Amino acid sequence: MGETGIVTRSAEYIGSFPVDDTCLDDQIHQLHAQLKSLKDCKRRRTVSLKFSVKGVKVYDEDETKLLMAHAMSRVSLSTARPSDAQFAFVSHNPGHSDVQLYCHVFRARHARAAQFLNLLLCRCFQLYFLEKHPEEAEQEHSEKRPSRTPSLLNQGFPLSVSALVSFRRAPTQGLLPGAKVVSEPNPELVSSPEEGPTSSPTIVRKMAIRTKAIRSGAYRSFTFTPLKQRHLQDKLNAPQEKDQESAKACSVRAPSLAETEEALAQAVWCWAGVSSDCSSALLVDDVLGAFLLCPHPKKPNRGSLLVRFPSGLVNHAIKNSKGKIRLEKCQVEFESLAALITHYTEVSDELEYHLSCARVNHCYDWEDTGNKSSHLPPNAKKGPLKSQCPNWV
Repeated sequence: MGETGIVTRSAEYIGSFPVDDTCLDDQIHQLHAQLKSLKDCKRRRTVSLKFSVKGVKVYDEDETKLLMAHAMSRVSLSTARPSDAQFAFVSHNPGHSDVQLYCHVFRARHARAAQFLNLLLCRCFQLYFLEKHPEEAEQEHSEKRPSRTPSLLNQGFPLSVSALVSFRRAPTQGLLPGAKVVSEPNPELVSSPEEGPTSSPTIVRKMAIRTKAIRSGAYRSFTFTPLKQRHLQDKLNAPQEKDQESAKACSVRAPSLAETEEALAQAVWCWAGVSSDCSSALLVDDVLGAFLLCPHPKKPNRGSLLVRFPSGLVNHAIKNSKGKIRLEKCQVEFESLAALITHYTEVSDELEYHLSCARVNHCYDWEDTGNKSSHLPPNAKKGPLKSQCPNWV
């Protein structure tokens, strides 16, 4: 990772096409039909995509020339078609003051890389929402949440998601799960702050000296100078200070893009960091098939899949029996939650509608036409690319 909070990935840019001003569900159908028509397009250009909470930037392959920049407030939607390794996002066209939207299409190296690009942008939407609406953050503890901006972590890809079976939101405050609570030390066994821990040879020697009522100088080694003593003391205290700093860091951890693909997917699927009531309300205004992993409303110890269907929000309990996972009232079983979601993203089976990997940016701003961070570089031409095997700008 070069800059803090920026994730860089490479892909091939295919082109752009205008998006009709229709309802969200009709837009999704149009987008995927157009993406399907571009799957065999041979004219592409390798680019570098840089994701952050501030927006998306597109550079040339060497990352020396900025080709496009889209402020996060100007990106309205992110989607992917893993079957054709396609990733796309819809945004207000840089350099134009009208409200015309354009879909920018990219081809990744393979299906999972396309999914990963989509997850990155979807998580940026969520972090941007938390930045704009801190009052909607999930309150797990009474402590005040940190005010620093959530950051993106750039880690290796690809990684397996087969082990993803947890429904809990990623902890944003407090000690890590499983951390041991340290009991109050016995004052009789603890030395003073100046003396350090009792496991130190120096302290053992001093305790023996006090017991015999003899001055410490009589038992001090001639090689143990005050400087060496201070150095040893620092080394002995270092682990304790590090543990305290780690615990403190855990207690003020802000939501962020996760270190691994598994955790990133879980963060996106669970709307990690956002309160349950708020994330459920946002789901109503998302694309058809958008879903949320959350605790079951009637059985807190069991997870559930909340999906936006044409009939409204529907809650499906998730059952885990003998290591097999399935949705309630559905017969197909899976080895992991990730496998379940992947399956129902491709087919609906017993569900009313298949799951969707697309997500809406709930903080998209139609009125922000003068945003300086959404523009093309001075030496680039304005205007979108054509949709049928387009040329680069």
